[in-house]
Order: sequence, then C-alpha cells, then structure tokens
Amino acid sequence: MPLKKPISLLSLIITVSFFVCCTQQANKPVEINSQNRIPVSVKDSLLLSIDKSPMDMIYFPVEYPKQKMITPDMPEPVARVIYSRPQINGRLIFGDTSVTQNVIQYYGHDWRLGANEATEIEFFKPVIINGNKVAAGRYIMYCIPYHDKWKIIFNKNLYSWGLHIDKSKDLFQTELPTINNNVLIEYFTMQFQKADYGCNLVMAWGNYKVILPVNF
Repeated sequence: MPLKKPISLLSLIITVSFFVCCTQQANKPVEINSQNRIPVSVKDSLLLSIDKSPMDMIYFPVEYPKQKMITPDMPEPVARVIYSRPQINGRLIFGDTSVTQNVIQYYGHDWRLGANEATEIEFFKPVIINGNKVAAGRYIMYCIPYHDKWKIIFNKNLYSWGLHIDKSKDLFQTELPTINNNVLIEYFTMQFQKADYGCNLVMAWGNYKVILPVNF
C-alpha cells in the first residue's frame, strides 16, 4: 500500500508534462519553407513587367569569364558586346514602309541592333574594322538595314536608349553584305567566331546574317 502513492504521483507528473508538451507544439507557428512561397500563378505586377527581350553579354575569346576561372592569369579579352535579344514572335523582321503587315524594322531606318538600351561594344585593345582603326574603349553600335546590306555605325554616346541616337557622336560606319541563313533564328543573336586575322562578330536574325570582321 505505501508504494501506490509515489506511483500515482509519478504518473500524474508524466501526464501533465505530456499535455503541456502537446499544447506547446500545437501553438507553435509552422515554419514555411521559402520554396513554398513561390506563387503558383504570377500576379505580381513587377514580375509581369519583366522584359521579353533578354539582355546578353558575349566575349572574345568565347566564354572568357569561364576560361579565366580556370586560368586566372590569362590576359584581358579582346572584345565584349552587351545587347538585348528581341524575338520575331510571328512578325516580319524587315520590310518597306509600304508594307502594312506588323513589321519590326523598316529598311533604310535606324535600328538599335537589338532591343531596349543601345547595343554596346568594348574593345580591350586597338583593332581594325574594315580599314577603320578603332582605339581600345567602349562604343555603341546601331544599324541601318537594307535589302542586301546592313550599315553598321559606331557611336560614342554611351548609356543611351536605343531609339535616341545622337548622330553627332558617330565615329565611323561600315557596310556589310547580308547572307542568307539556312536556319530560322527566332531571337536576334550575336556571337564571336575565331578567324585567321582575329575574329568575326556574327549577327543573325530570322534568315538574315551579317559578319563584322575584327582585325587585331
């Protein structure tokens, strides 16, 4: 008989402790994993305003930043281009002013050579482009397309919007023949390719392609 009391007291303590623990657990706020906070449907106006023409950056040598991670002491790159990539999206890329169809760019009119901000090219060493000596530095490029050629203009008006070109700051211009592509390219694309004399800046969109030779 004397042992029954301590056992009952011990049971009471255990029961009370269990009840308190369960109550605290029930009242404890549930931690939400950050991944669960991503909305299933996008309703945020800021997200909806993200531009459809992604910005891209290319180097020569190609993928220079990745190469530099492997070889930290490698010399500076030769060139870099920063531009935005518009897409065709069912439209006509180039056309005459008489065309009533949804045309992206009219022949004979200034084109920013991409989308949004002015397309920028940077040379880290002096180069020669179609006989024009170009000092190391940063420039913008814009284009006047025609049926059989693109006129590429180099300009010194940095940090500008693509459709507001200050022609008084034009540096030089060069004409490049258009080449027919065998593959339809949806997004306007630029890339550097190695050449015997240096490199080529290839600019392609839809069935059109032009090649800008860079000598160094």
